[in-house]
Amino acid sequence: MAGSTQRVDIGFTGGQVLSVRTTEAALQALRDALTGDGRWHEIEAEDSVVSVDLQKVVYVRLDTDKQRVGF
Repeated sequence: MAGSTQRVDIGFTGGQVLSVRTTEAALQALRDALTGDGRWHEIEAEDSVVSVDLQKVVYVRLDTDKQRVGF
């Protein structure tokens, strides 16, 4: 996966949350898929490929905090 990655949390019906590190392009592809009428979408994460049932997604959260070292 080329380019910088960012943390994205995907919330599902029932309260489960999936956290992945993915590119802006993969995040945009997920957002586009959520507006369509498809059911399954593959997300290319930093360390895996994840298939998500779009009908169960409740929210998508982009972590905008900068990475910090120290206290």
